Amino acid sequence: MFREMRRKKQQLTEKECIEILEKSSSGVLAVSGDDNYPYAVPLSYVFSDGKVYFHCARQGYKLDCIKNNDKVSFCVIGQDNVIQSEFRTAYKSVILFGHARILEDESEIFHSIRTLSQKYSPDVPEEEHLAEIEKFKNALCMVEITPEHITGKQSKN
Repeated sequence: MFREMRRKKQQLTEKECIEILEKSSSGVLAVSGDDNYPYAVPLSYVFSDGKVYFHCARQGYKLDCIKNNDKVSFCVIGQDNVIQSEFRTAYKSVILFGHARILEDESEIFHSIRTLSQKYSPDVPEEEHLAEIEKFKNALCMVEITPEHITGKQSKN
């Protein structure tokens, strides 16, 4: 169903892909938009328990696209170093293909918000996380992406 990587020598291992997904702070979500135009949007996310979670407003184009077609791709750039003297870039990136689901269960929503909050503010006390979640939980929507296929690539050394 999914194409194999053409340049296999540059392919990252599954472990390397997971590390990039866990450590990176932003990625680009691509969905099928109006009139079959692709729509790609950068966002903050967390990778936990083998899934990607992100938050967004309760209404908007991104959610409309997901409701119309839950198949998405998500790309993360784990390394991007320009090497001017060699006219090249040293990079590592991961792309996954999967299905997006708008979370509706309160416990799933809470767990995903808390996991996201802890990723971006690990040094903030737990009670502050909980207070922030309580303050904004009714204004946001949480989305889960379940990967079907994950692949990663790195530049030639």
